Amino acid sequence: MTTDASESWDETVDVVVVGSGGGITGAYTAAREGLSVALVEASDKFGGTTAFSGGGGMWFPCNPVLRRLGVDDTIADARTYFHAVVGDRTPRDLQDAYVEGGARLVEYLEQDDSFAFKVLPWPDYFGSAPSARLDGMRHIVSRALKAEVLGPYSDRIRGPLDNERLGAPAPNVLTGGRALIGRFLAALLRLSQATVHLESPLTDLVVDDDGAVTGAVVLRDGVPVRIRARRGVLLAAGGFEQNAEMRETFGVPGDPTDSMGAPGNTGAAHQAAIRVGAATDLMDQAWWSPGLTHPDGRSTFSLGATGGIFVDSDGRRFVNESAPYDRLGREVIAHVDSGALRLPFWMVYDDTAGETPPMLSASVSLVEPERYREAGLWHTADTLEALAEAIGVPPAHLVATVSRFNELAADGTDSDFGRGDEAYDRAFTGGASPLVPLTRAPYHAAAFGLSDLGTKGGLRTDRDARVLDTTGRPIPGLYAAGNTMAAVSGTTYPGGGNPIGASMLFSHLAALHMASSATA
Repeated sequence: MTTDASESWDETVDVVVVGSGGGITGAYTAAREGLSVALVEASDKFGGTTAFSGGGGMWFPCNPVLRRLGVDDTIADARTYFHAVVGDRTPRDLQDAYVEGGARLVEYLEQDDSFAFKVLPWPDYFGSAPSARLDGMRHIVSRALKAEVLGPYSDRIRGPLDNERLGAPAPNVLTGGRALIGRFLAALLRLSQATVHLESPLTDLVVDDDGAVTGAVVLRDGVPVRIRARRGVLLAAGGFEQNAEMRETFGVPGDPTDSMGAPGNTGAAHQAAIRVGAATDLMDQAWWSPGLTHPDGRSTFSLGATGGIFVDSDGRRFVNESAPYDRLGREVIAHVDSGALRLPFWMVYDDTAGETPPMLSASVSLVEPERYREAGLWHTADTLEALAEAIGVPPAHLVATVSRFNELAADGTDSDFGRGDEAYDRAFTGGASPLVPLTRAPYHAAAFGLSDLGTKGGLRTDRDARVLDTTGRPIPGLYAAGNTMAAVSGTTYPGGGNPIGASMLFSHLAALHMASSATA
């Protein structure tokens, strides 16, 4: 924290936005509302974790894209669902701001022909909760965009992961989260009152004698630059998943190497806000998933099991393998904490589809199978007993586990763990049962670890995204969104597109609040 000294400002704008993932929504909104904006990004590319998202989905019930298709959902039903899933873990008015605000944001964006959306049906993640939408009609994505429309910034959108981790060429057509970020960047660059700055990490916030945030200090070319923010500073710089020390301090399971968060997500914005008195919540939480482990030792966010079973250290099933990924990740953590599971754990499957694990996506493309075998991550054996020996579980237990699962598959009902009972469980099998028997030798096993999409603990805010201090009062001039904000969904993950949708919306609401402020 530094003390306000107005005579020493290097630049002056109305709004400083820290982070170019969901934060770019706030930068665009502020500039469109006539405010001068400086968007600062710590890394060398725009987009943060949002740009890594293959779908880039937004959970925005009753938005215009859905209404044009005649979807019969209501905001009241969406509120009922969200409240049932999240409970009282976060303030009800904050939950309502999210559920109600997404449709208005899409309306706002569609007034600008820079934006184009389409429906990607994605079932709600708690299918048995009241008013869950099983047909997936609360979820939209951005339409694709040619990178060339970004001119000199055409190669400055982060991702995809194959580019950053495997060195594969980045496609010249932006899709998923990259398309969403690209469209915002293209729209922002058309607004003369906005400036964008890569490789400009936040180091501190500036406050006046009354505790109001009046600006930010960022590094450019290693030199501190003090930027005055007449209306406010929006912190939307991602989580702290890449900071091992912070993860340990706050008790976040997992390792930075297994996170899918952007490399610049080190918690600098969290720390700067805490220094000026911000309150935090959910700091031990993340957006979890099981992660297929690769030869480089990293486990990556994986979803869409179309076969196979997960077994614990005793060779027994312990979870619904087709459940939504966050719920799977939480079961992994619970079993590790209980001592029943050691990492890695194993997916066991037969040879119906060959050696490759029956998982729709591991976020990063698989490399040559022999590399997994050489690293001891994939095993193959003619019998289940031999496979059990290879992965270090009791052979009799694994044989009994597979036999029991095959019986359940024949019956068509998983009375042990409920696999296939909810719509999401069948989303990747065309509606067919995911209970696929393991009968064809040879048998295979693939190693899995714990991955995440980033931490979700952060700064407590009100429904306008104003950061609250430890007494519950807003800190003047300070706003937060995305994974820098304590997640509106609390300890749950209600549906696909919740993280990106909430990040966008609260960035937008922050900018609207700053635009309506009388402060000059």
